[in-house]
Amino acid sequence: MSIVANKDTRVVIQGGPAGVNAARRMAEFCHLANTPLNVLAFVFPPDAGKTVDIPFGGALASVPVFKTVAEATGAFPAINTALVYIGPNRAFKGTMESLTNPAIKVVSMITEGVPEKDAKLLTLEAKKLGKTFNGPSSIGIISAGESRLGVVGGSYDNLILCKLHRPGSFGVITKSGGLSNEIMWICSQFADGVTTAIGIGGDAYPGSDYVTYLEMFENDPQTKAVVMVGEMGGDLEERAAAWYGEKKRRIKLISVVSGYCQEKLPKGMKFGHAGAKEGKHGEGSARSKADALRNAGVSVPATFGGLGPEIKKTYEDFLKDGTIKASADEEAKDLPSLPKPVEEAMKSGDVFAAPLLKSTICDDRGDEPQYVGYPASELINKGYQIPHVIGLLWDKRLVSPVEAEIIKRIVMLSADHGPCVSGALVTIIAACAGIQMSQAVAAGLIMIGPRFGGAVTGAGTWFKYGVEHKMTPEDFLAHMKKNVGPVPGIGHRVKSVSNPDKRVQELVGFVKSQGIPTPHLDFALSVEKITTAKKGTLILNVDGAMAAILVDMSFPVDALNGFFILSRTIGLIGHWVDQKRQGSRLVRLYKYLANYVTTKKREVPPLDSV
Repeated sequence: MSIVANKDTRVVIQGGPAGVNAARRMAEFCHLANTPLNVLAFVFPPDAGKTVDIPFGGALASVPVFKTVAEATGAFPAINTALVYIGPNRAFKGTMESLTNPAIKVVSMITEGVPEKDAKLLTLEAKKLGKTFNGPSSIGIISAGESRLGVVGGSYDNLILCKLHRPGSFGVITKSGGLSNEIMWICSQFADGVTTAIGIGGDAYPGSDYVTYLEMFENDPQTKAVVMVGEMGGDLEERAAAWYGEKKRRIKLISVVSGYCQEKLPKGMKFGHAGAKEGKHGEGSARSKADALRNAGVSVPATFGGLGPEIKKTYEDFLKDGTIKASADEEAKDLPSLPKPVEEAMKSGDVFAAPLLKSTICDDRGDEPQYVGYPASELINKGYQIPHVIGLLWDKRLVSPVEAEIIKRIVMLSADHGPCVSGALVTIIAACAGIQMSQAVAAGLIMIGPRFGGAVTGAGTWFKYGVEHKMTPEDFLAHMKKNVGPVPGIGHRVKSVSNPDKRVQELVGFVKSQGIPTPHLDFALSVEKITTAKKGTLILNVDGAMAAILVDMSFPVDALNGFFILSRTIGLIGHWVDQKRQGSRLVRLYKYLANYVTTKKREVPPLDSV
């Protein structure tokens, strides 16, 4: 058996990240004890309507988040316990919400720093309603083999070491969360383990005192003895001593009280817990508490180190008189292990996971991204620029200074071509319609294709084909006319021989001035001489120039459109920002820009005559 928490305990956790962490620890215990996950819901208004995935064994349990406790208990009538992980300034309201909920019978408050007035009011409310209110500043409650509320018990390995997968015979009550784990371990090593361990919290006015739980343990047949750890300050230990000494009790009580060091320190000094402060005239001192307990018949070791032997002696006495029957204990190897995350299991060589995809350009597993092995920060600090990153991520190489300058010029010259081209126009219309940047720019990028920007890849493909096949410009044009169609990268709607594209002139002029081999650009220019002789607008356009130059720089043909996409994205973002800055209204096409060629207005015939 157990007290407070058992196999029927079903929990709602109030709070955000700290509550989620507690749920993960509680799920680990449920996995060890082979019980269903006892966390049914979260209450965290900012995330209401969402779900939280909690690792549970080898699976994920999806736990819903609600705005109120009432909504949670309405959706899950089995909920009977609340854990409070709310900040101290809001904890009173949230805890009161759980206490006054008819479905909730137990509330354990983990929150630290709760005002004493709030703690007193919550305690009064709990007593009035006949409910158990544990805390504030509680580490939680754990019933071996049955239920865990909070992170009490520590890590998964510690749960196993403390044999918390099955009940023992010793109850534990502490103020200190850290000592609760220590006492559970001692009970598992010197005896058969614990039934229930409770951290009541170290505040001056806890919602439940030692006597509250001692009475519960007294009525629990499984619990044969209780280990109580007290500390200086307050009178909870004296009240426990009075309770134990007023009549013969079924349970044996073992206790230690920390704080003897106070005798060597100034009176009134406050220690770690809010309630660990000796009163005037030595009231609430560790020694006076220990004496009161000892006088009531409690076994009180002289030091904390004597606690283990005292627990062992008590356990052996129970075995001798038949109070407890010795039973074979499961070895740790027979208990379920906690599944490792895939990454951890792979590091230890326990599993092999076939990759879903492969990346040969970027590794983000360290402190920063590495581009083809080069840390991003080192590239920056050694003077490399964006063109070098493009070279690494698109062609897996560090481009030369000349190539970097060419890439920079390509990006700058093709960043934008005004508001009237299709991509910019679509982005502008989307911006005026209130569409967000990413969607509006994406809409503009969708326009990139064979007639807008997409000629870069096409031009690179066919200029490369002509060079590789050692074609003359005449043979190339004849092949294109017969098998493909118009030559990508040749021709412009506005520019011509008499009205040249200065972008092309700038780009070609710079590249030719560098004295680098340009077989594809030379081929494209020789094709242009023939096409412009036929028609002045059949010039090498900026797409064709970019394509030929980039192929000469050994960039993969399939990557060439990327330069236009990258460059033009700069302009599209600019157009979106420009329209937002102006507060532009929704665009509607003027009727005179549409040519209406529909049938003239006519009378609709009767339906039965159709």
